[in-house]
Amino acid sequence: MYIQQLYTNCLAQAAYYVESEGEALIIDPLREPQPYLDLARQRNAKIKYVFETHFHADFVSGHLEISKLTGAVIVYGPNAKPDYLALIAIDNEEFTLGKIKIKVLHTPGHTIESSSFLLFDENKVAKAVFTGDTLFIGDVGRPDLLSGNLSKEELAGMLYDSLQKKIKVLADDIIVYPGHGAGSACGKNIGKETVSTIGEQKKQNYALLSSNKQQFIRTLTEGLPIPPAYFFKDASINVKGYDSYETLMNREFKALTVKEFENEIDNKALILDARSADDFGNGYITGSINIGLNGDFAVWAGTLIEFNTPIILIAESGKEKECIVRLARIGYDNVKGYLNNGIEEWKKSGKELDKIRSIEYDEIDRYRLDPHFTIIDVRKPEEHSKTKIRKSIIMPLNTINKGLDTLDDDKQYLVYCAGGYRSMVAISMLKKHGIKHVLNLKGGINAYAMMLD
Repeated sequence: MYIQQLYTNCLAQAAYYVESEGEALIIDPLREPQPYLDLARQRNAKIKYVFETHFHADFVSGHLEISKLTGAVIVYGPNAKPDYLALIAIDNEEFTLGKIKIKVLHTPGHTIESSSFLLFDENKVAKAVFTGDTLFIGDVGRPDLLSGNLSKEELAGMLYDSLQKKIKVLADDIIVYPGHGAGSACGKNIGKETVSTIGEQKKQNYALLSSNKQQFIRTLTEGLPIPPAYFFKDASINVKGYDSYETLMNREFKALTVKEFENEIDNKALILDARSADDFGNGYITGSINIGLNGDFAVWAGTLIEFNTPIILIAESGKEKECIVRLARIGYDNVKGYLNNGIEEWKKSGKELDKIRSIEYDEIDRYRLDPHFTIIDVRKPEEHSKTKIRKSIIMPLNTINKGLDTLDDDKQYLVYCAGGYRSMVAISMLKKHGIKHVLNLKGGINAYAMMLD
């Protein structure tokens, strides 16, 4: 028996490869199929199944393409109703893989079809459980993403029952393999570890420590952060199906000349600049949105850019394909191409660039005391409550689209975040919205934590 976790940091997402006697299954794969196909090929195994713990809201799964390329059977738990051929298992149904078995445990609550998969080894001993978004390390899946006709409270109640009756009763030494780690918006406060045991979670996870259903429901449903807008689009895509990865890459991985790039701008395409915040600030094409590939690129793109917006890319040389892949993972399938040779080609053609001025912390007082300046903190409210620049207002980046119209085009703004990534994203949006005078705090507030009042 062989198990490998394939963890993708930018989405805080875990897929799994399980193998026995030359037969393999994949659990919750990302959209691009090649890593899973390559792994099976390297191990001389045939992919027999693709198991899906639920209809994912935060990424487009690769189950359809893997199935098409390998003949693998797609398996969902009870209540799943995909618009394509799949095996809908019944609760406690078992599947054979080589010399091991996998039992489907229907664990509704995150969604109504959510299921966990209990793995039995060659000796018929339960060894591991793949919990998807039912149980995370230190947390559980939020109940407000795919409720259908059910309220988040009703789903939270279902999740409590699932945890009590299906998960908590498992042996303490069973390994827990969750669907996400820290940073995922699918939970409220997921731990940094990506593997645990049932015993450890019984001791540490509030959801398994809880013995009061109503209190559990209140705890789980209160204070839920706003989910990224693309979540509900991705869930629908995973139910209905999507273009193949090969078709997508053939269409979108296209180098554009400066003239072609300008034509796309004229056709209302959005310029997405994936370079670092510093590089962007030193020179960018007017109207660009900066979301650096070196951060949570896909999540912020899905949060801030309207679904199906035509996109043209600026990226570091050699990073163009990665941008397209990471956008494809969240269903952003309307990339029109990238500027060949990036920003250097734009400069060579004699085109103008705009710049963002960044200041050091010791310059802040002159702006803080200036009545014509407003200082904006684009971090989360809980970050702002712990440490902040005096007289700053909070405008969290994930909700900034709603606040742009409240800003005065003629006023002057200084924007900061923790490390400089989010502030440059925000500033690029302010500038695109018509705000003329915006400064950035270089390196973010964390670089100056010792100097704060």
